[in-house]
Amino acid sequence: MTYVDGFVAAVPTKNKEVYRAHAKKAAAVFKEHGALKLVECWGDDVPEGKITSFPMAVKCQQDETVVFFLDYLAVARSARSRHGESHVGSTVAT
Repeated sequence: MTYVDGFVAAVPTKNKEVYRAHAKKAAAVFKEHGALKLVECWGDDVPEGKITSFPMAVKCQQDETVVFFLDYLAVARSARSRHGESHVGSTVAT
């Protein structure tokens, strides 16, 4: 069975390369825990919504960029219950 986890964060725009270096190191950990592929999407023109949006969800400031990242996991049916436990608090992508 395949799962997709998605995470949204606001990253200070001036720290993009610092964030990417951290994400690259952490990606190895995700892969150790079953991630097949990691995708990182940096906001280019992400409008703030009237009711909800990615910028609103992460309280994005003027000097920050919204980042949406996904990890694709192949998880055995017997390991399904561990899926949520292994990704609590994880925020990484490459």
